[in-house]
Amino acid sequence: MDLFSRSWTALRTTVAALPDEDFARPSGCSGWLVRDLVCHLIIDAQDVLITLVTPAETEPTRNAVTYWDVAETPPTGNDPLDALTVRLAAAYEEPRLLTFHLDDVGSAAGRAAQLADPDLRVGTRDEVLTVGDYLSAYVLEWTLHHLDLIAHLPGAAEPPAEGLARSREMLEEIAGAAFPASFSDKDALLVGTGRRVPTDAEKATLGELAAKLPLVLG
Repeated sequence: MDLFSRSWTALRTTVAALPDEDFARPSGCSGWLVRDLVCHLIIDAQDVLITLVTPAETEPTRNAVTYWDVAETPPTGNDPLDALTVRLAAAYEEPRLLTFHLDDVGSAAGRAAQLADPDLRVGTRDEVLTVGDYLSAYVLEWTLHHLDLIAHLPGAAEPPAEGLARSREMLEEIAGAAFPASFSDKDALLVGTGRRVPTDAEKATLGELAAKLPLVLG
């Protein structure tokens, strides 16, 4: 749960430090500008708040790793929900309104996470997880979206090293194989999720794992 807080705080701090012009730059999410991604983070924060107050009585059906589904194809930005996010982001008109809303809802989500009982069972997406597993799953979400946020913003702060390392571990569990030691945690996440195409040398180093990539998480 501490890693959730550190990853989420680092992501929101990086957003808060962006100059207005950066919100119109592309993000690492296909079809989304930085402003669209920030709007998505607001929706994510709302999801966290909703889930933490949705207790479940049954046994957990997923954990931090199995929470993620692996899709066949990467997102294009044309999905109806993705398109709605773009329209909603444009409606804010000014970046300061986006950052204010993210700080407002995001801070509340962070406080709720710190106060939650990690053993409590909660329901989301028709599945049941412990709070601890749910928040651990979101370490991967925050870390990947932090990389998306700064994909075309040289000099912007990167995700915490411990968040990168834990996210790599989870991605390796999802893949059922470890990335080569020559891959940094950041490169393992970018290549592993299709955010960057591997070089020929990297493909050779990946060996059989290359055939499983990219892992499109949803």
